[in-house]
Amino acid sequence: MAGTIARCAADLARVNCNTAAYFYYRLREMICLATEKATAVTGEIELDERYFGGIRKAKRGRGAVGKVPVFGILKRGGKVYTQVIPDAKSQTLMPFIQEKIQPDSIVYTDCWLGYNVLDVSAFKHYRMNHSKLFVNKHKHINGIENFWNQGKRHMRKFNGIPVKHFPFFLKECEWRFNNPNPKTQSSQLKQWVKHYMA
Repeated sequence: MAGTIARCAADLARVNCNTAAYFYYRLREMICLATEKATAVTGEIELDERYFGGIRKAKRGRGAVGKVPVFGILKRGGKVYTQVIPDAKSQTLMPFIQEKIQPDSIVYTDCWLGYNVLDVSAFKHYRMNHSKLFVNKHKHINGIENFWNQGKRHMRKFNGIPVKHFPFFLKECEWRFNNPNPKTQSSQLKQWVKHYMA
């Protein structure tokens, strides 16, 4: 599963394409189960929401037709955590933020209204107004933006992902970002196959 699509893997392994696709699906299920066990982080954290898929020529960003909204949390120098969300409202984002980030952490966001609640929360909140400036010394969200770009690049090779399967592909991107070493990826997958398929 080293970034190869199921069709290519089926050709290489000389198995039916449906067999390879099912095997990939089960691997992504295991990745999803393993990444959900992540503990809360502290320190300097970047938050951002993003929209994937949908009709390319339609409106971009929030409100775009058919796009899947996702939310990401990145600990600087550490790992990223992602979640498919129904919308980017404060009441949707805050429970996930409180679950994944310890109080008194420093959080960096853009100026989306959904983050207003952070101004009166237990976090130290800094905003970046991207219409004026993308970086102000250490105040930026470049790390999480980099993750979104990597994720979109990885997913582009699949030439369209069914919405119901999208969360599994998103978690795969999260896992790859957090574990960039191919040997580590291979070792983890082998352990999970033994554990979940025993």
